[in-house]
Amino acid sequence: MTAPFANELTRWGPDGRYEPVSEVDALAYCAELARTHYENFSVATMLLPRRLVPHFHNIYAYCRWADDLADETGGGQRTLDLLQWWREELQRVYDGSPRHPVMIALRGTIQRFHIPRTPFLNLLLAFEQDQHVHRYDTFDQLVGYCKNSANPVGHLVLYLCECFNKTNVGLSDSICTALQLANFWQDVTRDFDIGRVYLPGEDRARFGYSDADLESRKFTPAFAALMRFEVDRTRSLFDAGMPLISRVPSDVQSDIELFARGGLGILGKIEQVGYDVWRTRPVLRKWEKLALVSRVFLGNWFRRLWRRRASTP
Repeated sequence: MTAPFANELTRWGPDGRYEPVSEVDALAYCAELARTHYENFSVATMLLPRRLVPHFHNIYAYCRWADDLADETGGGQRTLDLLQWWREELQRVYDGSPRHPVMIALRGTIQRFHIPRTPFLNLLLAFEQDQHVHRYDTFDQLVGYCKNSANPVGHLVLYLCECFNKTNVGLSDSICTALQLANFWQDVTRDFDIGRVYLPGEDRARFGYSDADLESRKFTPAFAALMRFEVDRTRSLFDAGMPLISRVPSDVQSDIELFARGGLGILGKIEQVGYDVWRTRPVLRKWEKLALVSRVFLGNWFRRLWRRRASTP
């Protein structure tokens, strides 16, 4: 466990003393957590309406704590117990008695946007699954995991955008599943280091990438073909979800597009390194992120300008 989170857990965990926390202090806690822990947050929310930023902070803080409880506490029963405690802390929000600073801040977001428990709880199911399942035999199983690990985040965003409906959920699920998969293909080495393999067994067998090659971290033509297949399949999911951008309020369209374009950018980076993610972790450099923000912003600005002119008699 990293020292910063160990300290937070000592203070605010199940054995901590719950000092009275005002809503203002709770909001500041979540904002600081987002700014200091999520390296892409300032870029990802650069185009977000200011009215929504605190709510994104609150949801991110909930997810950050859940993620750290899952990955920073040693695994096993200890981790499962802590995730159950976090579930109970969430329940206190809906019961009207939150005490953790994240939950105190989150209460206002939940009330303002009428967010049900389900997406928050589903995220915890994914973190619990990580404690039991470290490899996936089929792509369908992996997509099933994404339904809890990634898609609920999109549902929360739709609630914040006040456009949660069946059609938008389907489009959002395509983008969020694609984002999770892009992260898996980007982090093949990192995940392998902690004993997790997200490349489906059926796909590895299809392309002739053996378990022995996997254990040796061999980059072979078979591995390159496997990664090309996964990248192409993931890009198709992004493409399927892109109509969502025009269906959300205009002041959040750029930010939603930015998330999707960022994921597509990672896929492009994987291609640029020749699919050898064993040797190199593909990342977007800071200037590339800023260039992406500029392209998305200018593209949407020109489209809005064109629509206004087209509607003028």
